[in-house]
Amino acid sequence: MSSAESTPTRVHEPDLVRPTRYDKVAAAGSELIGGPLGRRALLGTSWWTPVRVVALVAIGMFALGMIQKVPCYDSGWFFGASTQYTHACYSDIPHLYQGRGFADGLVPYFDKLPGDMDYLEYPVLTGVFMEVAAWLTPGSGSIQHQEQWYWMVNAGMLMICAAVIAVCVTRTHARRPWDGLLVALAPAFALTATINWDLLAVALTAAAMMMWSRGRTLAFGVLLGLATAAKLYPVFLLGPLFLLCWRAGKWRDLGKAVGGAAVAWAVVNLPVMLFAFEGWSKFYRFSQERGVDFGSFWLILAQNSSDPLTTDSVNTLATSLVVLCFVGIAWLALTAPRRPRFAQLAFLVVAAFILTNKVYSPQYVLWLVPLAVLARPKWRDFLIWQACEVAYFLGIWMYLAYTTSGDAHKGLPTDGYHWAIGVHLLGTFYLCGVVVRDILMPERDVVRQAGDDDPSGGVLDRAEDVFVLGAAAHPPRHATSFEGPQVEWGQQGEVEWGSREAVDGSQ
Repeated sequence: MSSAESTPTRVHEPDLVRPTRYDKVAAAGSELIGGPLGRRALLGTSWWTPVRVVALVAIGMFALGMIQKVPCYDSGWFFGASTQYTHACYSDIPHLYQGRGFADGLVPYFDKLPGDMDYLEYPVLTGVFMEVAAWLTPGSGSIQHQEQWYWMVNAGMLMICAAVIAVCVTRTHARRPWDGLLVALAPAFALTATINWDLLAVALTAAAMMMWSRGRTLAFGVLLGLATAAKLYPVFLLGPLFLLCWRAGKWRDLGKAVGGAAVAWAVVNLPVMLFAFEGWSKFYRFSQERGVDFGSFWLILAQNSSDPLTTDSVNTLATSLVVLCFVGIAWLALTAPRRPRFAQLAFLVVAAFILTNKVYSPQYVLWLVPLAVLARPKWRDFLIWQACEVAYFLGIWMYLAYTTSGDAHKGLPTDGYHWAIGVHLLGTFYLCGVVVRDILMPERDVVRQAGDDDPSGGVLDRAEDVFVLGAAAHPPRHATSFEGPQVEWGQQGEVEWGSREAVDGSQ
């Protein structure tokens, strides 16, 4: 008889959800590495845990994205106006090292910049990130050498953010760690990761979502406040949280989250606001004054109109459209037959902002990737959307190559670029559509099919409703009692894609 010391300990969660067993696309893709994971696989018995695998894959994909920028690193950022576009390797980072005064040692927000942009047009925490990278950049050598170093330092810091995002998404849905591979392998994520500094806000938002899923509401608020100090979009997540806490009666948890977010945002912003208000407010003024720009349907309208709308008119209409979308999402949250999952509504509000905004920079896809994975972890739908975003990524650079190549006209003309914008819009609308369908028909939600309620919902997970509207507030009544088997939302354990018709229908 073997002793306790000699008997291997089986560290294995029997209810872990494996995408290769219910998702046909994931199963087909797994053939590249030996096929779907078997029922007898001993997960967690070695160093290769799901979290570590996902983190390493994310770092590897990030490195491939850096390699894709090599043509620009060598010459494209410095020689030839259109080379960085024809190679699709553009990045704001090296250009802004000198353009925003970091090369000259100017202090962001406090020191006025020469040229058209008088102050740094980024939120404070992003400005701090940029300044730290400048401190780590050697100040000797040519300006080209310094800009190369600045991009490399930023890339190293952003790689850490990318790993944090992958790990946080992997750990947010405890029974679904392999969904994190969707983030790690997302092609648009790798291609756009080093265009700008958005990954900082995305990482903080992903960490906040993980904290909320674990019931740590104050930590969620602090992290979301810091994310909002780095980029504006994370603050929109408080809207879905308000609606879901209203429906579940979780007012105390909502108050802790909002309070933590407000304090964290104020701690970062107040010092700059008090001593350099003109520089601090530049981000908000620039966002308001900025005209219709790349990637938005407003640009299609402007370029096809003999009398385009003014910036003020576009601001008013865009604000009205996004408010209408938010009202629709609120109605959906309060009337759905089952309370929507937090990640579903978070994805919808950020997507609504992106779709109605007057500008869509290619790196904005990073905002949606973690939320999309948590909202709809279905490989086919995710890859359809990613294909649309990659098409737009190529389209914007080919269009800029066309506009900067003079009479050579190398690249994509205006009409072709409009088609690229349309593909991006349709892809995002498609993913929004399947998420809305999952909310209206919870039995089609792949997360709930596996037996979960709201694994990213924290205190909302399996909570009772206290306030609902519409048909959900008036469940049907039957004239006679029914003694047959009752329908339950989801099934405990896994659902294999080959065993149930419903899973095929959820695609």
